[in-house]
Amino acid sequence: MALLPDQGTEIVIPVCAVIGIIFSLVQWFLVSKVKLSPERGGASAAKNRKNGYSDYLIEEEDGINDQNVVVKCAEIQSAISEGATSFLFTEYQYVGIFMIAFAILIFLFLGSVEGFSTKSQSCTYDKEKLCKPALATAIFSTVSFLLGAVTSVVSGFLGMKIATYANARTTLEARKGVGKAFIVAFRSGAVMGFLLAANGLLVLYIAINLFKLYYGDDWEGLFEAITGYGLGGSSMALFGRVGGGIYTKAADVGADLVGKVERNIPEDDPRNPAVIADNVGDNVGDIAGMGSDLFGSYAESSCAALVVASISSFGMTHDFTAMCYPLLISSMGILVCLITTLFATDFFEIKAVKEIEPALKKQLIISTVLMTVGIAIVTWTCLPSSFTIFNFGAQKVVKNWQLFLCVCVGLWAGLIIGFVTEYYTSNAYSPVQDVADSCRTGAATNVIFGLALGYKSVIIPIFAIAISIFVSFSFAAMYGIAVAALGMLSTIATGLAIDAYGPISDNAGGIAEMAGMSHRIRERTDALDAAGNTTAAIGKGFAIGSAALVSLALFGAFVSRAEISTVDVLTPKVFIGLIVGAMLPYWFSAMTMKSVGSAALKMVEEVRRQFNTIPGLMEGLAKPDYATCVKISTDASIKEMIPPGALVMLTPLIVGTFFGVETLSGVLAGSLVSGVQIAISASNTGGAWDNAKKYIEAGASEHARTLGPKGSEPHKAAVIGDTIGDPLKDTSGPSLNILIKLMAVESLVFAPFFATHGGLLFKIF
Repeated sequence: MALLPDQGTEIVIPVCAVIGIIFSLVQWFLVSKVKLSPERGGASAAKNRKNGYSDYLIEEEDGINDQNVVVKCAEIQSAISEGATSFLFTEYQYVGIFMIAFAILIFLFLGSVEGFSTKSQSCTYDKEKLCKPALATAIFSTVSFLLGAVTSVVSGFLGMKIATYANARTTLEARKGVGKAFIVAFRSGAVMGFLLAANGLLVLYIAINLFKLYYGDDWEGLFEAITGYGLGGSSMALFGRVGGGIYTKAADVGADLVGKVERNIPEDDPRNPAVIADNVGDNVGDIAGMGSDLFGSYAESSCAALVVASISSFGMTHDFTAMCYPLLISSMGILVCLITTLFATDFFEIKAVKEIEPALKKQLIISTVLMTVGIAIVTWTCLPSSFTIFNFGAQKVVKNWQLFLCVCVGLWAGLIIGFVTEYYTSNAYSPVQDVADSCRTGAATNVIFGLALGYKSVIIPIFAIAISIFVSFSFAAMYGIAVAALGMLSTIATGLAIDAYGPISDNAGGIAEMAGMSHRIRERTDALDAAGNTTAAIGKGFAIGSAALVSLALFGAFVSRAEISTVDVLTPKVFIGLIVGAMLPYWFSAMTMKSVGSAALKMVEEVRRQFNTIPGLMEGLAKPDYATCVKISTDASIKEMIPPGALVMLTPLIVGTFFGVETLSGVLAGSLVSGVQIAISASNTGGAWDNAKKYIEAGASEHARTLGPKGSEPHKAAVIGDTIGDPLKDTSGPSLNILIKLMAVESLVFAPFFATHGGLLFKIF
């Protein structure tokens, strides 16, 4: 038996979740101590009242009026916050309609499996026992779908709120030094990370306990119904990611092309009409979208593990503690990340610019090392020493140390993927410097080098994923892969904190530029931002790697549930699925790229129109019309997010219903295999181009200075590369990992229907 009794599990999981929520509220409180209202009595009184000790502001030596700057920052922040909130509300209205429609679909499809009968039926895996009717699974799957969707939306929205709350505060703290600004940005990222991890865990745990009141001992049915939670989480993430990605990149591309290339004004210049839309976009795309996305991965890997466990010995012997192993790992993850966060904010202080990136990298390493210990503790206290795992119809005997290794393999593979991504996208290393160097001969060579870099950056992550799949599958079949994915996501709170840090410091730089602060402050925020760019790429690497493992685990659960014994590539049914599935990521990328392109086109025309028709705009005498640009971005993203979303959501339904489960298993495998490659290469290419541009702009090394100041020919070539990379790294790339997961989890939820009624076309012939 396990050392931790069931009562212990029932206390530990919610307590860890609540600790996570409290910790994030404490961080929120610490961020809110930075005041956004100007202090009365001028600078001298302000000096004495700053928390009891005087902080030395650079502004005072520059003699710029402190009050005006604070007022301006507050104004810009409220404009960004309003824009982001109104966009998300508009988006959620549309998504809400979709959510209700899809919930009805789930109910109808799953309810019709047994013709809506309320009689108990024999279980799928153990025909002697009686299980709850299919109608119950239909109702509870629908409920958990809605729960997952709401949690996903809320986590994205809260993330956006804290980000827009913290951006101006980061700018103001940058006057006291780079360390202070870093702490504000990092703390607010931590608020989002911990809220999300804790909420996801708590809602899932409560749902399991409420469903148990009805299901009683029928754990197989209970955890099948719980899979709807992952589907809800990811389907909202898809719309958040695609909608937010189109929004942010339309504004970004429009602002860059007209502002930097045509008019030679700096980035985030207040004269540029698209500048507010650009900063709003960072929050709705990178923060709200990323939040929902990682929440989806997290929910799905938990669901995949629980489904497989429910038909293994844990479920048959009704061992609640062992059954909750995935949730206990996540609980341990919250505690580990809590300690890790303190390392960045309290134990060490950052003094210089060059310490920023190492501090963020240390976060990843510390959390991984501590988590390895944490996993060992959880494994030895919660699992029996030997148990069996369901493996395609047979039961496989597994020892607890093997399961420990499965989780660790996922955890360390995540770290490797993170570091490889960093190597290929940070301008401290040769790959990005080579790309920057190629700008000397114009934009074409820049594009060639960037694409090559992206393709090359796929190699090591794929090997890391392959090794972790092999190890975890050999030890514990599909359950091993599901817990490996959970291992990769176990440090999600830290991962999200360093990820959300990026857009926050990006916004802070924009606010500094718009409020007309001195160039020294802009240099500090730029340094924060360049580090943030790399961490955002690392976050995307994690999201993609975990998506690959999660969807493989879901694929295994789907194959088991649909009662397919083997997926044979040599049968025509499967092979056509395989080749069509591999095509889907390209179709999806084409849709999202085209949407960004056409929205950016409208944006460029509008920005040009304003520069040409508003008198005194270039001289800074007249104010641009920001609202029109915000409206262009909003309308474009709402309209354009529907077709890609429909493609992903409808494919499994159409394939499963008309071609049956074998073809669908081919489609899932195909989309997984090709989607991962495109996603990694797209994110890294975009990230490398962006940082090559920043490398030239910062001019920190001798090499960078030869490539020019801002506005030189190599710099213009770099801006073009960056602009091409924008939709790759922020729209197509990150949305692809949702495509992979979403199709798999949707197939799993609808598996009972496909198994009984699917394959209509092949039945006719």
